[in-house]
Amino acid sequence: MSRKQEFKERRRRAAARNRALSIGLVVVVAVLLVLVVVWPNLNRANVSSVTAVPTLAGRPPMKANGMGSPDAPARLDVWEDFQCSGCLHFTENEEPKIIQQLVATGKVYYTFHFFPFIDGGKGESQDSANAAMCASAQGRFWDYHDILFANWIGENAGSFTPPRLVVFAEKIGLDMTAFNACYQTDKYANVIQQDLQAGKQHGVQATPGIFVNDKRVVSQAGPNYIPSVEEIAQAIAATGQ
Repeated sequence: MSRKQEFKERRRRAAARNRALSIGLVVVVAVLLVLVVVWPNLNRANVSSVTAVPTLAGRPPMKANGMGSPDAPARLDVWEDFQCSGCLHFTENEEPKIIQQLVATGKVYYTFHFFPFIDGGKGESQDSANAAMCASAQGRFWDYHDILFANWIGENAGSFTPPRLVVFAEKIGLDMTAFNACYQTDKYANVIQQDLQAGKQHGVQATPGIFVNDKRVVSQAGPNYIPSVEEIAQAIAATGQ
């Protein structure tokens, strides 16, 4: 190859590289535009789908994340992750009956405990637990608990992004100045971590983890099934209470 041909070849290769770089730059800019313009719109659409949940009347006395009489003869402790599909099933199908048949009748004192584990306790699981504790600080834990589950759309699917958690607080009428200050500082991280560790000490490996007087309630259908209110009632009766 002559020098002239070699020079032309180098110029051709340089031009090809420049074209590739230009195309790559255009692609990067396009992706950034999608992130800047489209993603916020998706978030807004997701937030606009939030369903308000009316405050339920006639519930037993509530204090923080506990419900019923602290003097009840039996304790029912449940460890949950708000992202957990099994917890959603438990909340929708068994919890209302537990409250009506066991808590309101004074048979058990019911306590919700945090067990954020689905995303390693670093994303929506932790964020929703923290937000629920911030609602609890205003005496509204159970209302926030209800609106979280009512707006569940899947595990790690954007159910509990920060914008949605804020809207949930607005929907139930929280003091937003206090809520935002609490939520943004992850104020209750240590409390939630203590719940998580307590759950592990009890032997919780999946949620919901259900215990009567510190003894795990296992469904008769198998260890991977969620205990029914009847099975929980049987566990309470077995304690002699």
